[in-house]
Amino acid sequence: MPIATQAVSLARRIIQERTPAHVAAKGDRDMVTDVDLAVEEAVRDFLAAQTPEIGLLGEEHGQTGATELNWVLDPIDGTANFARGIPLCAVSLALVDGSKPVLAAIDLPFMDIGYTASSGNGAYVNGEPIECSSVQELSDAMISIGDFATGGGAAEKNRIRLALLAELGANAQRIRMIGTAAIDMAWVAHGKLDATINLSNHPWDTMAGALIVREAGGVVVDHDGSDHSMNSAFTIALAPGVYTAIMTRLADAQR
Repeated sequence: MPIATQAVSLARRIIQERTPAHVAAKGDRDMVTDVDLAVEEAVRDFLAAQTPEIGLLGEEHGQTGATELNWVLDPIDGTANFARGIPLCAVSLALVDGSKPVLAAIDLPFMDIGYTASSGNGAYVNGEPIECSSVQELSDAMISIGDFATGGGAAEKNRIRLALLAELGANAQRIRMIGTAAIDMAWVAHGKLDATINLSNHPWDTMAGALIVREAGGVVVDHDGSDHSMNSAFTIALAPGVYTAIMTRLADAQR
């Protein structure tokens, strides 16, 4: 954990000190900035020096030194926000054993907030313990939805998303689209959100958040209710009290 928190602190300093000077496309409506690259390179170098026996999977440079135990890094989750000067972005770092996260650190550089968790030891924000919300009714729930899909298969995913938005929008207290899965999941763990539904699963976006939610008493599953892992298709993180209501509506939206 000290190594993980030092790594995300290093990333925080770079993000706070640099304004993106170059934004490049890397896919359909997907982007990377020079700051994303600088953060990943700095964190890679730091972790390689501190834990040379552990591999690393990063969003920008892929897998190096693959082992059963790997660091999984998103240098800036919410790049589109960051590139526009919107302060909703995060550094996400998880230690993954096989396909399950065992240690996590998520840092929100522009809010001076850091979330951490390790297996069996609870979840924390700035060193203080946190728990998921106790909301029981969908009508009381604040729910975030992941970004609309792009690229191959986007039309079907967005059909499901629109059907789900219509149903939840008519029944939940509020719907939000924050633009970063790491913050979505950290805020489910912190009780600020009651659920987040992301119809994708990029490990660098989700592994750290999944552990933090679980350690805060929440549930993280795939679209069919199976436990979430690196191999899942969707990422659904929820407070236990709204599990049935949301999973029922997700199943209906997929029909």
